[in-house]
Amino acid sequence: MATHNELGKQGEKAAANFLLNEGYKLIVRNWTMHRHEIDIVAEDKEFIVFVEVKTRTSRQWGNPEDFIGRAKMKRIVEAADLYLQIKDIDKPARFDIISAVWNGEGFEIEHIDDAFMSPLF
Repeated sequence: MATHNELGKQGEKAAANFLLNEGYKLIVRNWTMHRHEIDIVAEDKEFIVFVEVKTRTSRQWGNPEDFIGRAKMKRIVEAADLYLQIKDIDKPARFDIISAVWNGEGFEIEHIDDAFMSPLF
């Protein structure tokens, strides 16, 4: 892996492929509007799923998902709310996290369903 940004892009690609293999329908990757951003918007039978992807080269300093704090969760929820309003979507939302850890040959993927809920804020 060349650079930090390239690692992140590759981790997001691996996460998207993982979701596709699990039967999710990918709607958009790297959605941005003003200061809002969502890594992956996907859909399963029941939910529209907003996915935050965290990519690391190792777990030496902790699991990637441990680096998503309350402030980041709040920004994701705000972005998701804006996305739902703009797209006029009336479907239950869920917030997932995918951690992608590069092991030298590929990514180890961990998918955390329903990782946090918007009413926390």
